[in-house]
Amino acid sequence: MTILVTGAAGFIGAAVCQALLARGDHVIGVDILNDYYDVSLKQARLDRLTAQAGFDFHRLDISDRDRMGKLAADFPGITHIAHLAAQPGVRYSLENPYAYVTANVMGQVVMLELARALPGLRHFVYASSSSVYGANDKIPFAVGDAVERPNSLYAATKRADELFSHTYAHLYGIPATGLRFFTVYGPWGRPDMAPFLFAKAIAAGQPIRVFNHGEMWRDFTYIDDIADGVIRALDRPAAGSPPHALYNLGNHKSEKLTDFIAEIERALQKKAVMVMEPMQPGDVPATCADIEASTRDLGFGPQTPIGTGIPKFIDWYKDYYGV
Repeated sequence: MTILVTGAAGFIGAAVCQALLARGDHVIGVDILNDYYDVSLKQARLDRLTAQAGFDFHRLDISDRDRMGKLAADFPGITHIAHLAAQPGVRYSLENPYAYVTANVMGQVVMLELARALPGLRHFVYASSSSVYGANDKIPFAVGDAVERPNSLYAATKRADELFSHTYAHLYGIPATGLRFFTVYGPWGRPDMAPFLFAKAIAAGQPIRVFNHGEMWRDFTYIDDIADGVIRALDRPAAGSPPHALYNLGNHKSEKLTDFIAEIERALQKKAVMVMEPMQPGDVPATCADIEASTRDLGFGPQTPIGTGIPKFIDWYKDYYGV
């Protein structure tokens, strides 16, 4: 298969590319390599991919209609798309809303139009987010729950992505599957996310900010489990009328944030200095994924508890940063 992966230098995108290359697929990677976080980390992920046969990389902005259209014309044999590029981050969306509308909304429409232009496309899989559940207080979050109360602009853009994809599936018959990711962590992770920020501060003996005075629960999901779920979805085109599906990809277990920090402390063999702070705007106190549908339809089954995943993440962190 020839698979186009957007966000190929990103955390999840690079992991998906690695797994696809390992099974022998031809992967066309796209990324803009913007400076939202350390570009050298993105480049290091990319260097691991470009060293392998079967990987082609193109530095492109997914919201650029002309250049993405040319990519489709240059590679008409693309059979699958894993659209994982996005402007991430709940808190940054409060500072720079335009970046989210450009990357997440315009970018989604450009990718759907690209999918329309590919004669042999079998499946369009795209990244959504657990953030779409917004202010919902029913736990665990299920794909059938109402998602009309987003807490952040980021969440609103990801919900818009789902609606656009449903409409394109209805109008043009494009099989499309949206994946709602739950708090992904692990080696090569994003430095703007809590696991990375905690590890960095604890290793350096600096205080960490713990929001909502520690009363936070998250469904932390290890990167290998997420990559496995993405590939399972790619291999199973959405059916139905219209051919559009949504799934949660999470660990199906909500961990208290202070327990997660304790695992990092154990792995680093250092105690954290915690500064308790109130809830941040746009945040939610708890997330947990109902994965009944993704287990039933995709065969998805997360294998990595935090007691296993955190030591692997810390081993990578110490090796990469020379801690």
